[in-house]
Amino acid sequence: MSTFAPADERLLTIDDMANMPDDGRLHELVRGRLVEVNSPRPKHGFICSEISGLLREFVKPRKLGRVFSNDSGVIIERDPDTLRGPDVGYYSYARVPRGKVPEGYFETPPEIAFEVMSPSDTWPEMLKKVAELLDAGVNIVCVADPRNNSVQVHTADQPVEHLAEGDDLTFQTVLPGFRCKVAPCFDID
Repeated sequence: MSTFAPADERLLTIDDMANMPDDGRLHELVRGRLVEVNSPRPKHGFICSEISGLLREFVKPRKLGRVFSNDSGVIIERDPDTLRGPDVGYYSYARVPRGKVPEGYFETPPEIAFEVMSPSDTWPEMLKKVAELLDAGVNIVCVADPRNNSVQVHTADQPVEHLAEGDDLTFQTVLPGFRCKVAPCFDID
């Protein structure tokens, strides 16, 4: 995607997006351009719920932070503005203190973000989103692929980790002690 808009195209801002009427469709803002996102199918939602639950079961009793889902908007770039909605994410209380959940979009990136591949997603577009999230300061971006029940773990300074169903998913630098097999992320029965 070009980083320059035609001379007659006005780039949108985060404020423009926040003030748009709800048209019933999902959108992200990518470098000032509104991008419609397909509504997730039920399988996608179930997988997001499983991942969110696995994280929440670890985070909440230890009072470490909070887990979000549902494509909650995160501002990852300004001028031109980009607002992305990770499927699932984790914020420590160090990054977003207790009682400080914003009414608007998150100005701070989460420590962990999950994207779940949908049938309409392409790997080039997904990897572009992963790079944007990492560049914005997300520590770990995971891509869950229901086509083969695998998870790719992306960080800014390590090679991509490819995990299969029987492998352990851990986040030692962000959530020390968290460990689960990959398979339960896709356990939607």
